[in-house]
Amino acid sequence: MSEPGSGAGGARDPLFGRIERHAAMMTVVLAIVAFAVPHGGANAAGGVIGGALLVGCSYWAIKRGVTRLANSMLATGRRVSATRALLTLVLRYGVLGLLGYVFVARLRLNPLGLLVGASVVTAAVAIEAVRHHAGRS
Repeated sequence: MSEPGSGAGGARDPLFGRIERHAAMMTVVLAIVAFAVPHGGANAAGGVIGGALLVGCSYWAIKRGVTRLANSMLATGRRVSATRALLTLVLRYGVLGLLGYVFVARLRLNPLGLLVGASVVTAAVAIEAVRHHAGRS
């Protein structure tokens, strides 16, 4: 089976690669900024990293699930059962909810940092959308 995010023949989609690189670079930069600002420090930087980790897990799970579903349907021509798909969805979001709980209630990470970190994939997609639109104009 090909790698998640792979196209036909196992070649990685360059769009996903750029989005992932932008998100990783923004996480590092924003964590440094959060550490350096007044009233920031390690807790705020940890919040940014935790938020990025949380949304990164979600992004990876969705990307992997869609890739597996598509590969399964193309290889066998059969649909995946609705029960299995629902159980997988509930399990994935249950794990993400548990991670969110641990970050906020147990590790007491900065909630604003978590929000900023959780926004990196959205910001990376926005950057790619602007680049695409600018390239068409």
